[in-house]
Amino acid sequence: MTRTTPRPTVLVSGASIAGPALAHWLNRHGYAVTVVEKARTIRSGGYPVDVRGTALDVVEKMGLLPRLRDAHVDLRRLTFRDADGGEVASLHPHAVTGGATGRDLEIRRGDLTDALYAAVRDDVEFLFDDSVDTLDQSGHGVDVVFRSGRSRTFDLVFGADGMHSRTRGMVFGPEERFHRYLGHCFAVFPMRNTLGLSHETVVWNTPGRTAALYAVEDDDEVHAFLNFAQPAPPRELFGDKQAQRDLIADVFADAGWEVPGILAALRDADDVFFDAVGQIRMPRWSSGRVALLGDAAYAPSFLTGQGTSLALVGAYHLAGALAAGGHAEGFAAYERGTRDVVTRTQDRVGEGGGTLFPTTAAALERRNERLRSLSGR
Repeated sequence: MTRTTPRPTVLVSGASIAGPALAHWLNRHGYAVTVVEKARTIRSGGYPVDVRGTALDVVEKMGLLPRLRDAHVDLRRLTFRDADGGEVASLHPHAVTGGATGRDLEIRRGDLTDALYAAVRDDVEFLFDDSVDTLDQSGHGVDVVFRSGRSRTFDLVFGADGMHSRTRGMVFGPEERFHRYLGHCFAVFPMRNTLGLSHETVVWNTPGRTAALYAVEDDDEVHAFLNFAQPAPPRELFGDKQAQRDLIADVFADAGWEVPGILAALRDADDVFFDAVGQIRMPRWSSGRVALLGDAAYAPSFLTGQGTSLALVGAYHLAGALAAGGHAEGFAAYERGTRDVVTRTQDRVGEGGGTLFPTTAAALERRNERLRSLSGR
């Protein structure tokens, strides 16, 4: 009679990008994986995200590259406008982002999460509309009580639950210890494509204020984006949607171009995401049998354009490190192998911020001169 060793059990909290990617690799390395997600299903739609560099190799190893290439949104034009709506410069997005035409991918966030979910849903257990309520590592594993009331014990637990990670809060302490505020707040939401935009982004700037419209395709809908400088993060607003809208309306009250219409759409929008622009910087990404990855561990901020790629690469390295040894050795190897690229990426944050969100009139004029030279104007 053959005796088989039971597969080690792991819980992954979060089913956006880092979570399903980690679930894929852990399942491939012989783990029994459960993913818990507070939403009722995989979240579709969303603004475009970038997959670059090593992350392209990771999705290719997952067998997802052809599907993701088909989903590439191919933004062809990036136009910057001044306070009155006049054109400053219009150029290919890669001239600003440094991307590689024909290699780097830009895809709707939902297309990526759909592809990741499809890759693992038949091999991994998903618990939707639930979340982790408590974690206890005092025994031989991690005892987990879920919000639904069910309880289970896992060998390892992973927090892939985003910048405001509940897992991180339970195991490592309050977010304020690790959050590096970058001086801006933003809101993003869908609205009608009243300008007939297609495969392009239009960005309006005044010092400390930015409004942008992202048109992924010839859709009736675009993604509106509003960003503004704020000396301190307005933490008191993060749970108050109406107060967020009121603050944004006040900040942009005298704005020109199409901003009044964007503010009108904001008032009526059901799906508004508001947050501070910031990073998560932690001295360690693991404690005992719990580890963090993606934005929960090292959010670089969207200014870098690298959050999605770091999540995919981090998941690949974490699973590979665990497959090579026990969890303590694996977590240490994961940090050794990933820390440098994370730090380099986070330290580049100023490059994107200076282009998209100049905060003074002098900085805005320098940015505009640079854009004009790139576009040949």
